[in-house]
Amino acid sequence: MSQHVFKRAGFLAATVGVAGFLGAGIASAHVTANVYGPQPTKGGYAAIVFRVPSEEKAPVTTTKVVVDFKADYGIGSVRTKPLPGWTAEVTKSKLPAPITKDNGTQITEAVTAVTWTAQPGNELKATDYQEFSVSFGPLPTNVDQVEFPAHQSYSDGKVVDWNQPTPAGGEEPEHPAPAVKLAAKAEEGDAHGNMANTAATTGDQTQAAASTSDSTARWLGGAGLLVGAVGLGVGAGATIRARKATAKSGGNS
Repeated sequence: MSQHVFKRAGFLAATVGVAGFLGAGIASAHVTANVYGPQPTKGGYAAIVFRVPSEEKAPVTTTKVVVDFKADYGIGSVRTKPLPGWTAEVTKSKLPAPITKDNGTQITEAVTAVTWTAQPGNELKATDYQEFSVSFGPLPTNVDQVEFPAHQSYSDGKVVDWNQPTPAGGEEPEHPAPAVKLAAKAEEGDAHGNMANTAATTGDQTQAAASTSDSTARWLGGAGLLVGAVGLGVGAGATIRARKATAKSGGNS
């Protein structure tokens, strides 16, 4: 194969690689909700990081990010992590009807939005992204995932809404809403049962190991006695033969 063919193949591979990289970059350039740690469980509390890239061309910048919390989730408490250069504001709204949590607590007022606003000089440029961290709860128990529609404001007045639900097993929409899947809530009884099963299994394994060790020790002990007996027999035989040889030699002299 000629050197020209090799060069052409390399050029095509590089072109495909760059195209794939750019495609992945374009596909991932939207507001996402990320979990860095254990997956949140239904009815528990969550720590989520909203990652926001700035997509408009320079000199347009991202100046504000609003994340909606659905009222029917009944999120009673939200804490924001301080972010230098940005201010955070938590909005609560009165619910039309109280929501009763699993522990019996009634939520009459729920968090409905968190707004981050850039202070002058800290706006996100076209090549920037920022992460906004929150912790909140208690989470709902009647859904498998929670969605957080987001609204990204730019310095030219444009607002991009990231609020389209992603269908299960379907193609991702152009402006998907940030979402986080929830793990099933662990039942206390099941946890105790699992611990008991683990303990029982461990106990059985320990007992089996002890039994095996005891049998091995007995076998080795028996083998040792047998070897010792054989050694004694061999030694006695040697002694008798030596005495006979000595006596015969003395008689001949």
